[in-house]
Amino acid sequence: MNTSDANHLQGKRILLIIGGGIAAYKSLDLIRRLRERGAEVRVAMTQAAQEFVTPLSAGAIAGGHVYVDLFDWRTEFDIGHIRLARDTDLVVVAPATADLMAKMAGGHADDVASTVLLATDKPVLVAPAMNPHMWSNAATRRNLAQLVADGIAVVGPNAGEMAEQGEAGVGRMAEPLEIVAAVEARLVARHETAGSLSGRRGLVTAGPTHEPIDPVRYIANRSSGKQGFAIALAAAAAGADVTLVTGPVSLADPPAVTVIRVESAREMLAEVERALPVDVAVFAAAVADWRVAEPGAQKLKKGAGGTPKLDLIENPDILATVARCRSKRPPLVIGFAAETEHVIKNARAKLDRKGCDWIVANDVSPATGIIGGDRNSVHLVTRDSVESWPNEDKQTVAHKLIVRIAVTLAAAAK
Repeated sequence: MNTSDANHLQGKRILLIIGGGIAAYKSLDLIRRLRERGAEVRVAMTQAAQEFVTPLSAGAIAGGHVYVDLFDWRTEFDIGHIRLARDTDLVVVAPATADLMAKMAGGHADDVASTVLLATDKPVLVAPAMNPHMWSNAATRRNLAQLVADGIAVVGPNAGEMAEQGEAGVGRMAEPLEIVAAVEARLVARHETAGSLSGRRGLVTAGPTHEPIDPVRYIANRSSGKQGFAIALAAAAAGADVTLVTGPVSLADPPAVTVIRVESAREMLAEVERALPVDVAVFAAAVADWRVAEPGAQKLKKGAGGTPKLDLIENPDILATVARCRSKRPPLVIGFAAETEHVIKNARAKLDRKGCDWIVANDVSPATGIIGGDRNSVHLVTRDSVESWPNEDKQTVAHKLIVRIAVTLAAAAK
């Protein structure tokens, strides 16, 4: 474990509810990761969860009793499920199966897990995990919307291969470290930044853009959108009214954030301009620099004429457009610089060239694993200084950036 991750959750009490899905095996690693950071973890399991992992395994890693029976005389002599529901700082449901989410949305309470969830007055974080068709089913979408409306936070699910052979799509449970980061954002970040952006409006861009070559092909890049999504989530947790304009990514919408999905750079610019005015704009999207002047109306074919010629033209510069806007320029405009060499030098040049206030620069060379990965190592470049931050998960980078934004906006308001 990176030492910078240690003790982030020291003294925090986490109740982990394990649902009955194949992803339940990841819950054992999740317990370990939470305890590494100083959290006290207690565990409750549904009956179905016990078909995948045993209470003995979960209890051995958590270091305590595992709650599996609503009518267990050893724990219910003092209404133990109510005590369990209240004596915690955060309830985490991982995996949150379609059935368990339906119970939560409907207010059912027929086992220890669902009863605790109905009885708790503490914040709840769910990590959904299910087959892609179950995730996209209208009933699940209604249940998810109800849970979000009830104030429940959601992390994931991710896209990828399923346990079932030949199945792929959105439905994989978030990885344990992603869930830990969401826990930290829900507890630590909320404590440090709670209300710091209340009454503020924020705009964040994320992901790549897709610039069509023909109806099938397009110009793109490897951006995952994870950093931009993390920033939007952290800003919302700090009380801001956040609009997230994202290119094509496989990430679920962050809770309490207005999400607008686009394809091309021109679409992204139009939505960004529509979202103005705001107090802060963070341009984390990796916008394609060029597009094809005349995309093919039909799929381009190989032929005797050789390789087709693609005439490229520049896309609009979204960061520079907003930074140099006279009427609706945000008080704080922040750009990102994804570089493969001379990172700080190029970031300084970009700061001057674009007219923004800060640049968050990083080295996205393949060896770093940053682009598309879960961690980031950035330099915060301003007119007066350069701060080099350590390699951290993207949620931590987002939280630190939001702290700086809140401090800066507050100072400017004095």
